Amino acid sequence: MISRCLLRRQVLAAITLMVLLTWLLYRPDTSVQEISLLEHRYPLLFQRVHTNSATGGAWYIPPGWTNETDPIPKTIIDAAEHASRAASTIAHRQIPYSSIPLIVHQTWKSTRVDTWPHEIRQSTEKWLRVVNGQMAYFLWDDEGVAEFIRRFEPALEEQFYALPSHVEQSDVFRVLVSKWIGGVYADIDTEPLQSPAAWITRADITPWEDLETGRVYNSTHPVQGIVGLEADCPPDGDSYWRMGYLLPTQLTQWAFAWAPGHPVLQTFIDHLFGELQSVSSHHAGEPRSQSTQAELEAMDPIALTGPVAFTHAVQSWLGGRTGLRWNALSGLQDGGRSKLVDDVLVLPITGFSPGRGKYGNMGSKPITDPAARLLHRAQGSWRAFNLRVEYGKFCRTVFGRCRYWSKVPKGLFL
Repeated sequence: MISRCLLRRQVLAAITLMVLLTWLLYRPDTSVQEISLLEHRYPLLFQRVHTNSATGGAWYIPPGWTNETDPIPKTIIDAAEHASRAASTIAHRQIPYSSIPLIVHQTWKSTRVDTWPHEIRQSTEKWLRVVNGQMAYFLWDDEGVAEFIRRFEPALEEQFYALPSHVEQSDVFRVLVSKWIGGVYADIDTEPLQSPAAWITRADITPWEDLETGRVYNSTHPVQGIVGLEADCPPDGDSYWRMGYLLPTQLTQWAFAWAPGHPVLQTFIDHLFGELQSVSSHHAGEPRSQSTQAELEAMDPIALTGPVAFTHAVQSWLGGRTGLRWNALSGLQDGGRSKLVDDVLVLPITGFSPGRGKYGNMGSKPITDPAARLLHRAQGSWRAFNLRVEYGKFCRTVFGRCRYWSKVPKGLFL
C-alpha cells in the first residue's frame, strides 16, 4: 500500500507538471512581441530592411525615380545601377552645387534587424528618416558585397578576399561602390545631423586663401567629392601622434560622398592593389598563401586600407592636379571653414566629427553647429580589447612615447 507521504509527493509532482505544461502552452510568444516592438520603435527600418526578402542586402528607391514601364530590380546590383542612372541627369536628385547623386550606402552583416545592436538600429532609422522620399538607400550585406565585386571588379576579386580582415574589405568596398554607383557612404554607426541635400552651401564653395603662401583657391567646378577632416593638428608638433593619428592633417573614412568615376577613387584602388601585388610577389604570387597572409596581417590596416591610405590618395591627386600644400586644409587658423580644391570639397573637422571633447578637440564645434553634417558614434564593433594597444594609448598620451606601436588589435589581449 502506497504510503501517504509518497502519495503526497506524486500529487505535488503531477500538479507541478500540469502547471509547467500550461505555462508552455499559453506563454506569450516573445519573438512576436519583440518583432512588434521593433516595428513600433523603428518603423522605417522594419519596413525597408527587416521585411526585405531580396538577397544581397536591402534598398529603397523613391517612387518618383522609377517609371511604370521600368522592370522591378531583382537584385541589389540592378537596383543600385537603376538609382545611379535615375540620379545622373536630374539636378534635384543630386546634392546642390555638385554632381553627387542623392544615394546613401551603408554596410552590415545581415538585414535581420532583430539581431542588431540597439544603437545601430537607432542610427539607421535616423538615416532612413532623412532618406525617405528624397534619396535612394542601399544596405549591402556580405553577399551583396561579393556580388558587387564579381560584377564590377572581377579582376580584383582574388586580391580583395586576400585582405586578411573584414574591416579592410569594408574599407575597400566603400571606395568601389562610390566609384561605380556614386553617392554618400556613411558607416552604420553614424547619424545624419543634416540631410545630405544640405551638405553644400554657397559659403562652402567661395574662394579661400592659403594663409602661409597667400595663394587663393577659386574653383568654379561643380563639386564631385566631399571629404572631411578627422585630425587637424600643427604639423611641426607631436599632438597628432600622441592622439593616435599617423598624419597631422588626416581625412576621415567613416563618411564621404562622390560622383561616380572620380579619379581619386581609382588612385586609391591602384595604389592598394599595386601594394597587394607587391606583397604577393614575395610569396610566389599567391595572394592567399599562408606566408602572404602573415605579411599582410603584420601591416597596419589604418595605413593599408584605412584613413591614412585614403588621405594619401586624395592628397596625391589634389597635389598633382593643383599643387595644393596639404596642411593648408587645416582649419586651426581660420575658424574651421570648408575649402574647395578643384572639384573636391574638404570639410573642417566639425563636418564629420563634431562634438569632440576638450581633449583632442582640434577645433571641433558642437553637434548643433551649422557646419556639423553627421555624428560618428564610434561604436567600434570591430575592435577587441587589446592590452598592448590600450597601453600604447596611455604611453603616447601621458609619456609621449610608444609612437609606432600598433593602434589596431591583433589579438584579444596581446
